[in-house]
Amino acid sequence: MKRNTFFLTIIITLPLMLAACGENGDASKDPLVVSGKNWTEQYILSQVLAIYIEENTDYPVELKDGLGEVAVLNPALADGEIDMYVEYTGTGLEAVLDEQAEPGESSDSILNRVREGYEEEYNATWLEPLGFENNYTLAYTEQADFEAETYSDVAAASENLSFGAPHAFYERQGDGYDAFKEAYDFNFAQTESFDPNVMYKALLQGEVDVIPAFTTDGRIERENIQTTEDDLGFFPKYDAAIVIRQEILENYPELEESLNGLAGQISESDMQQMNAKVDIDGEEYEAVAREFLESKELIE
Repeated sequence: MKRNTFFLTIIITLPLMLAACGENGDASKDPLVVSGKNWTEQYILSQVLAIYIEENTDYPVELKDGLGEVAVLNPALADGEIDMYVEYTGTGLEAVLDEQAEPGESSDSILNRVREGYEEEYNATWLEPLGFENNYTLAYTEQADFEAETYSDVAAASENLSFGAPHAFYERQGDGYDAFKEAYDFNFAQTESFDPNVMYKALLQGEVDVIPAFTTDGRIERENIQTTEDDLGFFPKYDAAIVIRQEILENYPELEESLNGLAGQISESDMQQMNAKVDIDGEEYEAVAREFLESKELIE
């Protein structure tokens, strides 16, 4: 009878023990969820992260690329729906933390501010920058019937110009359209809203006169798009870096050191060339990302 009781006890308690092991087991067995925004550069960077982790660690990866803009990604990061993505320091400072950059504030200063703010408010942190900035530049075609070297030059002609920007640019606070318009006293005759991947096509086809182009976009050089200088220093530094949940760094030993192997590895020229391969040459995001990592000997 005692023997039967012993086996009965084992049968009852074993599932509970296994469940407990699952709850308190090795969190590093769960896949790392890599995400990003929904435009070319971000699709490429999501692939760079996913491939790099898969090739340099034993951790499984789940890719959820193209999830949305910062208004979608930051809550997803805070809620643990995603674990990491590449963000830009100026966006983190002004669009997420609702703080303003000081005129001429250095990259290091802004990085320190966003790192501290995210750790306090979102239980996330910023790793070392990847090596390039993706800044805004007001851009127009070489066929345009006006010339401008600075944003102020564009503002002076703006009442005769149409302006087109990504949807998110109109919605962002701090470094979005409303604050931008006020800083330079723009008075555009018309404004249009585009998907980021459509914006350049709209410019080149004459649907709009001016767009807030990204300095790493490959179409600037390939299409001879004219660019201008932010002469009032409205936009902060936009250094690209990995934003990651702090819990992930605690649960995945050696991940931080591994990911910081990407620090300083991607130059503005590198990013511009990768973007051009997708947007102009029609190559696949994954192929471009893998080719880049192999060229830098970051994977075998």
